[in-house]
Amino acid sequence: MFFKLAISIKNINVKGLFIVWERLGGEGKMSCHTEKKTKVSEKSQLKVLLMGNPNVGKSVIFSKLTGMNVIASNYTGTTVSYTKGEITIRDSKGTLIDVPGIYSLKTTSPAEEVAVNMLENENADAIICVIDATNLERNLYLALQLKKKNIPLVFAINLNDVAIKQGIQIDIDALEKELSAPVVSTVAIRNKGLRQLLDKVLEVTGINTSNSYEDESSDDELWKRAGDIARNVQSIRQSEPTFLEKMGDATLKPFPGIPIGFLVIALLLGVVVGGGKGIRGGLLLPLLNNYYVPFVEGIVSRFVSEGLLYNVLVGEYGVLIKGIEWPFALVLPYVFLFYVSLSFLEDSGYLPRLGVLVDGILKKVGLNGGNVIPIIMGYGCAVPAILGTRAATSKKERIIVASVVSLSVPCVAQTGAFISLLGEQSVITLIAVYLISFFGMLSGGLIINKIIPGKTDPILLEIPNLLMPDIKSLIKKITIRTKHFMVEAEIPMVLAIAFAALVVETGALDWAARFIEPFVGGWLGLPKEATLGLILGILRRELAVLPLLDLDLSTIQLLVASVVSLFYLPCLSVVAVLIKEFGLKIALTISIFTLVTAFLAGGMINQLANIISLFL
Repeated sequence: MFFKLAISIKNINVKGLFIVWERLGGEGKMSCHTEKKTKVSEKSQLKVLLMGNPNVGKSVIFSKLTGMNVIASNYTGTTVSYTKGEITIRDSKGTLIDVPGIYSLKTTSPAEEVAVNMLENENADAIICVIDATNLERNLYLALQLKKKNIPLVFAINLNDVAIKQGIQIDIDALEKELSAPVVSTVAIRNKGLRQLLDKVLEVTGINTSNSYEDESSDDELWKRAGDIARNVQSIRQSEPTFLEKMGDATLKPFPGIPIGFLVIALLLGVVVGGGKGIRGGLLLPLLNNYYVPFVEGIVSRFVSEGLLYNVLVGEYGVLIKGIEWPFALVLPYVFLFYVSLSFLEDSGYLPRLGVLVDGILKKVGLNGGNVIPIIMGYGCAVPAILGTRAATSKKERIIVASVVSLSVPCVAQTGAFISLLGEQSVITLIAVYLISFFGMLSGGLIINKIIPGKTDPILLEIPNLLMPDIKSLIKKITIRTKHFMVEAEIPMVLAIAFAALVVETGALDWAARFIEPFVGGWLGLPKEATLGLILGILRRELAVLPLLDLDLSTIQLLVASVVSLFYLPCLSVVAVLIKEFGLKIALTISIFTLVTAFLAGGMINQLANIISLFL
């Protein structure tokens, strides 16, 4: 059922699906009557809304026109919060607002409510409506709804290069007459048509557009009108499907889609784990140990005598040593390669296909396949994953996704820490940690699904074309994400290392270890030094792992420490986002749930190992 639904979204027969979706989602909240348009000359600068369906290239156009560092992805839910940027049209300055992607002006999710509210309240001078040339009829439905708003419109027919390869030809002049508005053919990823697009915006905003377009058409009539326009302006030449088109269709079917999915995940793990270990062991650690550490120790020794300050700077947890080693040499290689792999999967259009395949599994925990996207984003960082839940159609789904991501999805920095701790000593233990993570995700989802009332809506997931990513855009995205990680992770990590040095050197660690030793040593079976990891892990989860690197731990201790870190308290930044999105009560409940799970799971593994050892 869901495979047919996903395929029907991709093809042209979509009218009935979207009408059912709108009617299930409730009555529309928008009125077709608008205020008379204010003349642009009365404003200090232009304000332009960038609108369209998800996955039509809006974020790419926004990034190109504003020059801002905006991550563009071709799957639903990326641009949840709107983004503003400055544009220059000839000698005129303006503001371009990237509005979340929507299918209709009748809302069914928080993201769509944001988009429609902006349309009503921003008092925009013009709208750039981006249309996917490969799915013209579906996109025209929203275009006709936007025309009712009586705001000057310019239409960008994007992805024309893909449409031509599929045998689709669109008569731009004919479409312009049908829509009674300027239409520009664009290939945003290659900057084609973007300058003309801005010129048309300036042209239409210089015209006083009063209530000249009145249309009280019903939904059925709008769909009929969209279909008529598509047939009038579009010609489709039957051609042999390309290799990527065949692969795109194959990835939506259980076979060979599921084997392909396992192969993709295996390749991702191979690139991240194997490549990360190679970069770390073959390049970064030798540079650090053979050149950087002796140089820094020599400089510090000249100016600081041995004692507290010396140890804080270059001692066991010296901030000048560990502050470089942990984030740069141990974690960064895995972070970088994960972002390379994730960005490639995003821009290729594969992730939504994976969502279709896992829809049946996710339904068991109260989710649909569309939620696989924020879950996968959680393997990069939990913050954008939680924000990405705004595209879900119910609060119940949002809470479940936020909870399982906070509970048992290790972020990329934590993954790097696990590989550094376990990769050399016990690959089996590393695999076991991720199997426990998956089991924790399903178990946590099942529990939360039973507790929270409500139902899960059927999957409604945009299936974009399967494409080869643009190299320049890919490099830009990877660079932005890596820089963001260094800013977000480096400062807290350095501060935490400085704190760790003070705790160790002042004897505070020994005092804290004596206080909780019955718990850490008895229940968890870990040495007192693990107490430091529990303290630092409150700031960032990977810091619960990294202090264990220099300890001589048994395999069971490694597993216990890793499981505790896996389920431990969410990072402070994640807690802040949970409070913002769901309120203090839900944020505290999720945090307590993760903490209890961490100590319960870790302790049970240790006690079970002790019982087994009695019989060996």
